[in-house]
Amino acid sequence: MTADTLLASLQLSTPEIILAVGGLVLLMIGVFSGERSGTTVTGLAVAVLIIAGLWLVLATGEGQAYGGAFVSDAFAKFMKVLALIGSITAMVMTVGHARSEQLDRFEFPVLIVLSTLGMLLMISANSLLSLYLALELQSLALYVVAAINRDSLRSTEAGLKYFVLGALSSGMLLYGMSLVYGFTGHIGFQDIAAALTAEGRSLGLVFGLVFILAGLAFKISAVPFHMWTPDVYEGAPTPVTAFFAAAPKVAAMAMLVRIVIEAFQPVVADWQQVIVFISIASMLLGSFAAIGQKNIKRLMAYSSIGHMGYALVGLASGSMAGVRGVALYMLIYMVMTLGTFAIILAMRRKEGENVEEISDLAGLSSTNPFMATVLTILMFSLAGIPPMAGFFAKYFVFMAAIEAQLYALAIIGVLSSVVGAYYYLRVIKVMWFDEATGEFARTAGELKLVFGISGLFVLGYVLIGGPIGNAAEAAARTFF
Repeated sequence: MTADTLLASLQLSTPEIILAVGGLVLLMIGVFSGERSGTTVTGLAVAVLIIAGLWLVLATGEGQAYGGAFVSDAFAKFMKVLALIGSITAMVMTVGHARSEQLDRFEFPVLIVLSTLGMLLMISANSLLSLYLALELQSLALYVVAAINRDSLRSTEAGLKYFVLGALSSGMLLYGMSLVYGFTGHIGFQDIAAALTAEGRSLGLVFGLVFILAGLAFKISAVPFHMWTPDVYEGAPTPVTAFFAAAPKVAAMAMLVRIVIEAFQPVVADWQQVIVFISIASMLLGSFAAIGQKNIKRLMAYSSIGHMGYALVGLASGSMAGVRGVALYMLIYMVMTLGTFAIILAMRRKEGENVEEISDLAGLSSTNPFMATVLTILMFSLAGIPPMAGFFAKYFVFMAAIEAQLYALAIIGVLSSVVGAYYYLRVIKVMWFDEATGEFARTAGELKLVFGISGLFVLGYVLIGGPIGNAAEAAARTFF
């Protein structure tokens, strides 16, 4: 690598460098200021993420860096902006809850910044090696964050479960990568695609592909690799769960899209079968398993499994419309999820204890009409009822599937949406028609801001959907 190419590479990856340096500086500030520096470091961490985001949007070019291991293009930018928004929002939501959930340590924001760095690198990864390194950077930070509340048995258990299953998925991913490398002789995505076009597929390569898909399916918690999701969502502190549900999902989905559309485009028939199966299984499990849930965080866990299934419907089509649908779906899913988790964080009694049961929302419409209205809007949107944003998200992925002649997949998707509507509507029924059991304490300003904005976005998507759709289309055009 010459000095010129190194400089060009550094320019393309400036947002990542800002996060890496920022994370290390914050760590030093935290270490030298002692235990009380939690709030300061959190504020600075949000600032670092915002600076990286602005630099990404305003000053980052397009092209390949570091000998093709890193790529910056429209798709990467779109997904990175989503991941950064998800991380920033999750950090802002922790502010009022830091003390009660033991998140007022300075390590928490530093870990979030480092895992966000891993996500940005994942989204830009253009070879198997850079993908794996970025994935591990993100995962290691997340394992610690899940178990950060050391005094809580549930939190420690959640971290341990996530770590053990995550290590298993990393092993599968690496095994798949070694097989793909062994049968093609390349680790760069374009090189793999070229080798597959020239030589055709072999059985060993298909095995490698399946292992890679299994490892990545774990990261987006798609069935049958979803086992950790309900337990980790329920056990981890709620602000951490809000973070888990948004940004890492966006990054993992972006990575899955890039690897199948870029590296494995020539063997589309092979991976399409796997994606279709995972998608159907996730939609069905997400719909049926959530029906019996009484804890709202577990309900959201099954809901997120279902939503990943719907997003994969778009990917299964393997077309530009499909990738555009996935990008839009992840955006709308993230907004709905963060809004819902802001409301879950606001569910605390006047005595100061947080409650998580769906029955605790009883009579919310009479005690806190604003919160009840916003949660109703978000639940309608999650159920995919028009004219909310969630309806358009599902519409675009199902249309892509129909254009690709995957009729059965689209029909199963629509039917499982109908089943899923039941448990979202149940939450609405509890809020509006049940007797109030007690009221919640005053909602913190930052939470009101988050769920207010997400409610507005979901309602007003009809009006602002055009430019967002165009951005997603530009992102999808990267591959076609």
